[in-house]
Order: sequence, then C-alpha cells, then structure tokens
Amino acid sequence: MDKRKIVGRVLDAASITTVLISILVFYTLRGPNADIYVGITIFSILSILGILFAIISWLMSKRLILLIIGLLGNGFVLAYAYFLLLAMGIGEP
Repeated sequence: MDKRKIVGRVLDAASITTVLISILVFYTLRGPNADIYVGITIFSILSILGILFAIISWLMSKRLILLIIGLLGNGFVLAYAYFLLLAMGIGEP
C-alpha cells in the first residue's frame, strides 16, 4: 500500500472519531452543574480539528465519501457549538 493512502485512512478515522468524541462529551457534560463554556470550547476545538483532518485526508487518499461524512458531522457539531454560544449570549442579562 501507498503511504499516502494509509495516512489518508488514518486521518479519515480521526475525522469521524472527533464527531464520536463530541457526542460522548455532550452526554457526559450534561446536568444542572455543567459548565457550558467548557463544552462549547471542547466542541469547537474538536470540530475544527475534525474538519482539518477530513480535508487533509481527502488530499491524501482522494476518497470523497469520507470527506463528505467528516465535513457534515463536524459541521453539525460546530453549528451546535455556535448555537449554544448564541443562546448563552441571549440568555444572560
């Protein structure tokens, strides 16, 4: 196998793993005592890393379906973090 394809597949898996980690963090940071800004920061960092992994993996392996899955999944997480940040800004006096 070509080394570029192997690196591309690893980055594909890393891109999808960031979405799964974000879902896991969402379910662990719930509750009345949760610090929402920590969650927003974690979601934002993971989704930006996932988007970068998806783009770099597409450049390495040229597999379009995993690029689309990685971009959509991490894009939804980033939009969720944005809406959480927007809701926190509206909700505070």
